[in-house]
Amino acid sequence: MEKNFAFIDWQNLHLGLKADGRELDLKRFKVFLADKFHTEEVYYFLGFISEKEQELYSSLQKAGFIVLFREHSPALKGKKKGNVDVDIVFEIMKKIIEKEEFDKVVLVSGDGDYIKLVKYLIEKWRFKKILFPNRKYSSLYDGIRVTYGMTLGVPDIRQNLEYKKKGKFKKQAKKKKVS
Repeated sequence: MEKNFAFIDWQNLHLGLKADGRELDLKRFKVFLADKFHTEEVYYFLGFISEKEQELYSSLQKAGFIVLFREHSPALKGKKKGNVDVDIVFEIMKKIIEKEEFDKVVLVSGDGDYIKLVKYLIEKWRFKKILFPNRKYSSLYDGIRVTYGMTLGVPDIRQNLEYKKKGKFKKQAKKKKVS
């Protein structure tokens, strides 16, 4: 069985889901990645935002993600968000160069800045899948989308990954019984 690593661009994932009015259930997402793509390690990259976001950081760690923060100068902390593209590319290449034991990369982002990395990994047989947060991803992926892409906004995938509020879920179940 494959041993794959996933790398998540938080800002791209968060903003993509938010644009569609959705919220991801982190625990379900982690299980989805493990079950569907055989991920053993999942790296969640985000820019340090503020101490107010401690709940997010804690929930990511509890769900089993490896959280990596973008380094910013002290003058920019709290002002600059995200921009983790270089960090993700660096970490992936570092793992390959240092010959860490893993098979392929799963990338979560729709940002076209990763296209060069993705094409290189495909050429070297080290790429598994790119997961787009919604249907608004870079057109640079059009040539590989059918084989290597998957949109998290597709209804059957969405149902299994979205956070469901207990009250809201029960109301939907009751409506189905009445019809």
